[in-house]
Amino acid sequence: MSKLRFHALKEVFKHKPIHIEENQRRSEIFGANVFNESIMRQYLTKEAYESVMNAVGKGSKIERSVADHISTGMKEWAISKGATHYTHWFQPLTGATAEKHDAFFETIGNGLAIEKFGGGQLVQQEPDASSFPNGGIRNTFEARGYTAWDPTSPAFVYGTTLCIPTVFVAYTGEALDYKTPLLRALQAVDNAAVSVCKYFDKSVKKVNASLGWEQEYFLIDSGLAMSRPDIMLTGRTLLGHSPAKGQQLDDHYFGTIPNRAMAYMRDLETECMLLGIPVKTRHNEVAPNQFELAPIFEEANLAVDHNSLLMDVMDKVAERHNFKVLFHEKPFAGVNGSGKHNNWSLSTDTGVNLLSPGKTPMSNLQFLTFFINTIKAVYDNEELLRAAIASASNDHRLGANEAPPAIISVFIGEQLTNTLNELENVTNGKLSPQEKTDLKLNVVGKIPDVLLDNTDRNRTSPFAFTGNKFEFRAVGSTANCANPMTVLNTIVAKQLIDFKAEVDALVSKKEMKKDDAIFNVLREYIKKSKRILFEGNGYGEAWEKEAKKRGLSNNKTTPEALKAKVSKKAIRLFEEMNVMNKIESEARYEIEVEEYVLRIQIEGRVLGDIARNHVVPTAVRYQNILIDNVKGLKEIYGTSFKKLAKEQLNLIEQISNHIESINSNVTKMIEERKKANAMEDLEKKAAAYCHVVKPLFEDIRYHCDKLELLVDDELWPLTKYRELLFTK
Repeated sequence: MSKLRFHALKEVFKHKPIHIEENQRRSEIFGANVFNESIMRQYLTKEAYESVMNAVGKGSKIERSVADHISTGMKEWAISKGATHYTHWFQPLTGATAEKHDAFFETIGNGLAIEKFGGGQLVQQEPDASSFPNGGIRNTFEARGYTAWDPTSPAFVYGTTLCIPTVFVAYTGEALDYKTPLLRALQAVDNAAVSVCKYFDKSVKKVNASLGWEQEYFLIDSGLAMSRPDIMLTGRTLLGHSPAKGQQLDDHYFGTIPNRAMAYMRDLETECMLLGIPVKTRHNEVAPNQFELAPIFEEANLAVDHNSLLMDVMDKVAERHNFKVLFHEKPFAGVNGSGKHNNWSLSTDTGVNLLSPGKTPMSNLQFLTFFINTIKAVYDNEELLRAAIASASNDHRLGANEAPPAIISVFIGEQLTNTLNELENVTNGKLSPQEKTDLKLNVVGKIPDVLLDNTDRNRTSPFAFTGNKFEFRAVGSTANCANPMTVLNTIVAKQLIDFKAEVDALVSKKEMKKDDAIFNVLREYIKKSKRILFEGNGYGEAWEKEAKKRGLSNNKTTPEALKAKVSKKAIRLFEEMNVMNKIESEARYEIEVEEYVLRIQIEGRVLGDIARNHVVPTAVRYQNILIDNVKGLKEIYGTSFKKLAKEQLNLIEQISNHIESINSNVTKMIEERKKANAMEDLEKKAAAYCHVVKPLFEDIRYHCDKLELLVDDELWPLTKYRELLFTK
């Protein structure tokens, strides 16, 4: 056994479960390290407090003079929590969070110093905009960029640092982060939804998009993870033979949580409570050493921030427990990968969930309005939704037997399907009093106010209605939720605007009354978008053929999928909704295509290195042992040795064939990589990496994995799947 693998396995057995005492109620510590409304009442003046609350609730601007009062109160609170530094915490287009820490400390002359944090430092800072992905928006010599405080997401103390959630924009004003377009999209859907809500309740003044994410992940012993260069450098295993036992017995899902994992979860949940992340659910997932946690739903912007923060906290807590967290969508072949289901809904300031049926025909009509408009939005923009969840890592997961396919479809269940069918058959034009009564009482009025369990779940659906929300199940576990949430809220906002325009046009022409107009427009939407509805098995070839007949896209790879982001239709949509301009859309496309290329490039380099510097030398070493064995048999038995050494000779030949295949494929991969790297056109380069370079990974892996079964276990240099997945 290689020294690295031996020491890694040896260290595992030293680890003892870390027990976290749970004497304090979660509710008592929830938000203790968050500058929330309760804390603001204590540390801010009345004017400052009201200014922040108006900014959060109404989007009003905070004056710089008031910002000075807010920063003073925030600083005093943070210092009382042990903070020594502050940072503007933002989400650049790297997929990770970013922060630069500055001390509250400032000298005032004569050897004296004070703690200082002014309104200017709270409201705005200037990190280097050229050092983050910007898609050509900023040149290297144009370094200026700005972070600006987002008061809708409360500041928090983590460790000894006051973290202030911010947006990140270029000197010229273009968004360089995930948060800015998300905030714009949320504003767009708020305005559009409020206008439609007034058909049913004129007292509605605000609509919030809510998000509940479900974070899946693997926990691997950190010592074992460090013995695998592929895990450390790419987040997944690039080779490794499946163990005899994987997930086929279904004995891990919802099983008893292992002690070490439970200790980690308790510690993590405590940190989450302090930071105001409302985690509620924890359980074993399907694959060995795979787990999930999920929070209570929150306003979408805050939920996105909390998920990004959670992933940072998960890594830091894992270090204390000698774990490595794997967020990759497919870190192990042959077992389930990880997703991050995004549960989305809309709710009013009057306390109504717009995707939850009510107890009256009118409230049910409101539900159907938002329900059908969402389906229509998905149908009209299915390629853009697919692009929103595209990544090199998610390509491994989509369409596998635990994740939805790359074809975007909507699952709504039998009961609602029947309701839509009845609505579709409503007489076109004005409704007679009897027709209107029958429609309201017999169709709309019969929708139960609880639809949570009206139908079975469909795990193969990428976009499913689950009772009072839509669940976007195709989102990958590494994703920043802002990307799919920006697209979803934008397309729904546009759809609601179009819906209102059509209804108002019918009413203004005095052709119909409001209810008649709503019914007729919804009826047409059902007819136009019914092709996106699918209740069956999304994994089968039959669905691929059927989807093609329906005109639905099937963009299986990221380079194909991402093109939808820069289509004329998408650019026009984002510009019309004031979410992103053409420059911002094109920049994001360039960044994501380039990231795809770089990730496949890195994986290719790592795989080639492991294959030639770890696997092949080990196979040769074992082959030499076999050769010496054969020589010994020949010396003892003479010409009759061949019969006795038949299996050894067969092994030697098999090993030689695998070594030859590995070396030839690695050489070919390197050459193809060089050709791809020489391409100036980024789209062509991505296509080359996708269709020429990446397929060689499987050929190399196949022969490496075969050698793993042939070579003496004591010699094999890499920690095996059975050790990675089944170490408690």
